[in-house]
Amino acid sequence: MESQTAVTLITGASKGIGRFLVGHYLRQGHIVIGCSRHPLTEEIAGYQHFCVDVSDESAVRKMMGEIRQQHGRLDHLINNAGMAATGHFMLTSAETVLRVYQTNVVGTILVSREATKLMKKAQRGRIVNFSSAAVPLKLAGESIYASSKAAIVGLTEVLARELAPFGITVNAVGPTPIETDLILAMPADKVQAVVDSQPVRRPGTFADVSNVVDFFLRPESDFITGQVIYLGGF
Repeated sequence: MESQTAVTLITGASKGIGRFLVGHYLRQGHIVIGCSRHPLTEEIAGYQHFCVDVSDESAVRKMMGEIRQQHGRLDHLINNAGMAATGHFMLTSAETVLRVYQTNVVGTILVSREATKLMKKAQRGRIVNFSSAAVPLKLAGESIYASSKAAIVGLTEVLARELAPFGITVNAVGPTPIETDLILAMPADKVQAVVDSQPVRRPGTFADVSNVVDFFLRPESDFITGQVIYLGGF
């Protein structure tokens, strides 16, 4: 990674944190590839976008095959794609549970698995998963979302051990409320209550997230794996 232009794949890249990270890594000179369920609404110079549902196994394999054909390798995977569902556990349908877990858990597993096949060949790579501060906060009304993000923590810790022999690190970042579509859809008083419960009492920013992701991606971070950093002081 030190001597070549980094090839970086970002899932959930059409908006929010993912869209910010696309621009962030383009400015750093990476070859940036992204995917989301929907096409982009704008052209981004130097960026390649795939319309892929990360829970669709055949679509993920096809995307990774094209990345292999075009670049021959993948250095970084940022598993940002995710969705939320709020509401009392007793009122949650099986359909909602499956939809959230398909994107947050199954999608992370599928993309990571196919990315690992590319990284393994080079005996190096970085995978950064997205958990959430909803896990340590144990927020009422977010049982499905929080449990799916807790699954990401467990996945990160186990994959770190399984992939270490291939020179691949696996870490996770857990954002606190940041001004994304997901947060804007929540009642303002609930968001403020979350912020007030943090040791650092302010909303998060995209730059807070990229700061942690940058740290995990650095070549010098090859001794750091299986870690989860929650923003806001948890």
